[in-house]
Amino acid sequence: MNISDFSIEMNRLGQERVPFLFLVDFEMEKPLLCRLDKVDSNKILFDVNGVRNQKEHFDSGESAILEKHPEPWTSYKKKFDNVFRRLEYGDSFLTNLTIKTEIKISRSLRKIFFESNAKYKLLFGEEFLVFSPETFIKVKDGRILSFPMKGTIDAAIPDAERKILSDLKETSEHVTIVDLIRNDISQIATDVKVSRFRYIDKIRTSTKTLLQVSSEIVGKLDDGYLSELGNILVRLLPAGSVSGAPKPRTLDIIRQTELCKRGYYTGVFGIFDGQALDSGVMIRFIERQGSKYFYRSGGGITTQSKGESEYQEAIDKVYVPTV
Repeated sequence: MNISDFSIEMNRLGQERVPFLFLVDFEMEKPLLCRLDKVDSNKILFDVNGVRNQKEHFDSGESAILEKHPEPWTSYKKKFDNVFRRLEYGDSFLTNLTIKTEIKISRSLRKIFFESNAKYKLLFGEEFLVFSPETFIKVKDGRILSFPMKGTIDAAIPDAERKILSDLKETSEHVTIVDLIRNDISQIATDVKVSRFRYIDKIRTSTKTLLQVSSEIVGKLDDGYLSELGNILVRLLPAGSVSGAPKPRTLDIIRQTELCKRGYYTGVFGIFDGQALDSGVMIRFIERQGSKYFYRSGGGITTQSKGESEYQEAIDKVYVPTV
């Protein structure tokens, strides 16, 4: 299915109010769409804000342990320096740079799915696992909402909340993404506004608690929006929080720097229940390649970024969120 057929079919199912599950990869080359009553739970498990296709259960014992083997600093620095040069040229204001960290895990992906705690969880066979805290869009009762997430800090750091909210680099990054997504939503909605700006969420992992900064953007959709669900979704892709601004030039920088396709990592997935749509950005992502496992992570780079700090942040984001 190509992205055009995907959009048309989503429009049809939305108009007919047929519940469905969907996935779209970052490059929009492998979109998938399936009626909820046809989802094979032996191959795909999902949990979208408590709406799931299998009863939740947790194995007893200790939480999953991830042994990290990140790429060398020298390798990351080459990518960072390339992005930074393009930022200095003015080709981008903000570029999301991601890396792959080889990991060894003490659980199967299926067990980690059940043990992890996140708003958006997806297990796709033996290929990949997502446990994402970030909403992409929600569509309900004639409104569209988005919740861009930018800015992370260890809650154990003294005065962590004040530090993250007053950090100039983090503030600049967050403002840029909020502005980008507000403009994106303005293409398909009216009366668009930032209803909450830079609020704090807590995320618990097996080793620490993180503070994550988010904002809420809301707009009003035209009547008949359910028959336009596919058009709405595709118009907003890829997600601004995992690409950057301005989006077209920044996507070129990402391709030239990362030198490999992201696939479903940083794509989006979600469900439509017949009345409302809820979707998440596919971050916090473990993928299997042969006998090896890799954790994908990254962060936004601006002209105020320091390479060492960004490298460490990408490594710190390699974790499993626990209950």
